[in-house]
Amino acid sequence: MEFGPVPTQNAHGAILAHSVQVAGQRLRKGVILQQPQIDQLVAAGEYEVTVARLDAEDVHEDDAALRLAQALVPDEAAAHLTLGPVGTGRCNIFASAPGVVEIDADAINTLNAIHPMITVSTVPQLHRMGQGGMVATVKIISYGVPEQALEKTQVAGRSALRLAVASLRRASFIETVLASPLASKGEAAIRDRVEALGAEMDTPIQCAHDVSALAAALKRADGDVILILTASATSDLRDTAPEAVRRAGGSVAHFGMPVDPGNLLFIGELGGRPVIGMPGCARSPALNGADWVLERVICGVQVRPEDIMGMGVGGLLKEIPTRPHPRNPKRS
Repeated sequence: MEFGPVPTQNAHGAILAHSVQVAGQRLRKGVILQQPQIDQLVAAGEYEVTVARLDAEDVHEDDAALRLAQALVPDEAAAHLTLGPVGTGRCNIFASAPGVVEIDADAINTLNAIHPMITVSTVPQLHRMGQGGMVATVKIISYGVPEQALEKTQVAGRSALRLAVASLRRASFIETVLASPLASKGEAAIRDRVEALGAEMDTPIQCAHDVSALAAALKRADGDVILILTASATSDLRDTAPEAVRRAGGSVAHFGMPVDPGNLLFIGELGGRPVIGMPGCARSPALNGADWVLERVICGVQVRPEDIMGMGVGGLLKEIPTRPHPRNPKRS
């Protein structure tokens, strides 16, 4: 690609590199200059303009952006993603449903290393998206890029983006109760989380904060995933909720996570269905570690103990206002 200043009369067919004010209007950069625009520029006293002129082997920025976006998402319906309109060398990619983003990070890193003018930016791996949220953007930085480089990025990035959507459609929610009256904000906060992912929550089940009572409630729960919120926080693998899961015939795979708030979460299974013991911070709508696990489980993304134990980097989340014992108390 050629780039630089040229006499305006010689700029026919070239791409205007910088916007120019002519006759009270803005002639925007990126326009392919034809004789009417050249006449306007000369009449305005612009006898020299900076332009880009593509070589025979170059691909225009818009065409390149669209081709790479189509390689990243070759089947929009299957990936639950939608390509936006193309302009100024950019094509944005949007979620067509709620879900979590699965990214082939190696593919994105590989294609970004092929040519500095060909770039793809994404949200973080397994980031939760609402319908219509922007998942990624393809941006061609220059006005054109070599065909050979573009082809390499298309191969490297093929099918690198997809959205995992809710595959577990119904959640059973069990809340244990102590003597004091039960507030409804925990139920409401968790219902909002479930519904934001496109799933539904069954009528909540309440029971005493007791191993036998909770085990009986677990046996009655028939959702695709079972969520437990206890009146008293789980503080050990042998505490009330994990023990109730085992007594009901299930198993507990992991307790604890390096995410704060969210430390006191556990995961297990009962009858082949995932069970999540929610930490007390899930009563707040603020982001916490339970969100990361719940989102992935509902969307069919495997969550293993090692996955949870790997969440510590980036796991120091915003303090929720109601949390006692702030980490940085004021000193007297």
